[in-house]
Amino acid sequence: MSRESTAVLHPEPAAETGAEPFPEKEARLLAQVRRLELRVRKAEERGRALVHIMGDMNELNKRLTQQRKALLHVLVDCEQDRRRCVGETERLQNSRRALMHILEDFRRSSLRLENGRKAMIHIMGDLRETTREVQRREQEVRDKQEQLVQAGKLATVGELTTGIAHELNNPLNNIGLFVGNAVDYLELGGAEKAVLLEDLRHAMEQVRKATQIISHIRAFGRPAPVEREPLRVNDVVRRSLALLQQQLHLRQIDVRLDLCPEDPLVLGNSIQLEQVFINLLTNARDALSNSAAKLIDIDSSVREGMVQLRFHDTGPGVPRGLEQRIFDPFFTTKDVDAGTGLGLSIAHGIIREHEGSIAVVRDGTGGGSGATFRIELPLCAGAQ
Repeated sequence: MSRESTAVLHPEPAAETGAEPFPEKEARLLAQVRRLELRVRKAEERGRALVHIMGDMNELNKRLTQQRKALLHVLVDCEQDRRRCVGETERLQNSRRALMHILEDFRRSSLRLENGRKAMIHIMGDLRETTREVQRREQEVRDKQEQLVQAGKLATVGELTTGIAHELNNPLNNIGLFVGNAVDYLELGGAEKAVLLEDLRHAMEQVRKATQIISHIRAFGRPAPVEREPLRVNDVVRRSLALLQQQLHLRQIDVRLDLCPEDPLVLGNSIQLEQVFINLLTNARDALSNSAAKLIDIDSSVREGMVQLRFHDTGPGVPRGLEQRIFDPFFTTKDVDAGTGLGLSIAHGIIREHEGSIAVVRDGTGGGSGATFRIELPLCAGAQ
């Protein structure tokens, strides 16, 4: 509020009319003006803070783009290392076959014993060296696969920044509203303790909500531990959906959940499974961009010691003949620069490590019925 508007609100003395001045009313009006000015300043400060936050998010998106480019270089190196590892494995097999021939010759003729012994020692040396090299290469491949999974999670976080900002903005606005009400009550001097406590409790609830959102993003973005533990798979589905809920709402995509009431337990890593579910949801989101009916169905059930999850969308679906190829690294049906073709490959690897399976299934209604992904995970021991 400008000083000019403040000056207009000052009551003028009634000296000319002969009436008594009203100092108390004038003081109350001045106090109200000051409170209004304070609120305006706070609103301006919040606006400036929001501008800085959006700038930081743009900078984060730029860094994630650079990391995505670096990821492609890492993947090229990984493929080269894999090919070299295949060559070393072939050498190992050849060495083993040569060893078997030498042992057969040793049994047939004792005259060739010395030559066979020297050759065997030489081959065993090569075998040990080749085995160590293969083990080292396999460890390098595993390390780069972990880096690939982590980079995929960071790329997912970058895509979710807009929805996260909106999710944080709601509790922050609510906190400002509740605290502002409490301050007004205190300044007016007529507030009851119960009313103030109620507003402050609401504010604390919003603080806890914002903290949960930030903690969820931090837990999802950090490298996942290798250990596994019993977890409720329905809860993992709900947490994954919560991260994308705002994006789906902005794109007018409805989500229908039909999770089984048994609330089954599986032995797994919640962060890795969450990454799989988020990947399926983002693929469904992109597939529904040009669809008239925008709906995602998610359901779970328990069958023969397995938890079955189905993610179905009403998009164009997966073209026939590509049901297996879509899980290959670098294969994608999206436009150029719209994806790396790694999401489903990473998801397939994670589910396989959990001793489960993921596949594209057909509903038998022909083309255009959308895509359906089915995931099966074994129930936790003792939960069947």
